[in-house]
Amino acid sequence: MTNSRQEIRKDPLQEFPRLANKLHSLWVARTYPFASIGKDVSVHYRCQLSRSIANHIRIGNDVSLARDLWFNIPPAPNRGEPAIIIEDGCGIGPYGVISARNQIHIERNIICGPSALIMDHNQAFEDVTVPILRQGMTPGGTIRIEEGCWIGSGVSIVCSQGELVIGRGSVVGANSVVTHTIPSYSVVSGDPARIVKQYDPEKKIWVLGAVRSTVVGRAKQPAETRGRFFDHVLPR
Repeated sequence: MTNSRQEIRKDPLQEFPRLANKLHSLWVARTYPFASIGKDVSVHYRCQLSRSIANHIRIGNDVSLARDLWFNIPPAPNRGEPAIIIEDGCGIGPYGVISARNQIHIERNIICGPSALIMDHNQAFEDVTVPILRQGMTPGGTIRIEEGCWIGSGVSIVCSQGELVIGRGSVVGANSVVTHTIPSYSVVSGDPARIVKQYDPEKKIWVLGAVRSTVVGRAKQPAETRGRFFDHVLPR
């Protein structure tokens, strides 16, 4: 009985970080000039979110932003809509980077693991006569992660141009690199990320590889991923 009581006893020191997070979240929500911010938003006190860029960020309800998550919005001309949109019910893990020159739109109920990089531009390097440091950023594109996706630990999602969409209900395996659109209800892995499993709406089952000649959901299947099959698979 004594051991059981000891196991469920809470460490009072753990309450201090929780209180700090709650107070910090309330302070950020009330004092930062966000484009909009919803209710029950948790912002870790070590989250790197600058007041100067808050007016380009829209956050929904019940969003959790973990420790050492860095928000970056490089200067861009004629910015109209928010550069970063995080909809209701999202959880963004620690040590990640969200860098939006144009727009990154994270739809509802997204799980994003630790150390994920989401960036809608890149570093220019093409001019060999100029140091890369001085070449600046590429114009980039936009990123949309559709509802219900799971982004694994260490994933890099980078859009050099156009629109990159990760389709609804997809899973991006740990340490994958995504540079092209992924169709809905897909499991992808690798560098570059390729489809290892996908939901077949006709058979109503998950199958290995990409579903041939099928567009699932809103995100169209890119040509370079059609019909590829692999001898390994991520768990359901």
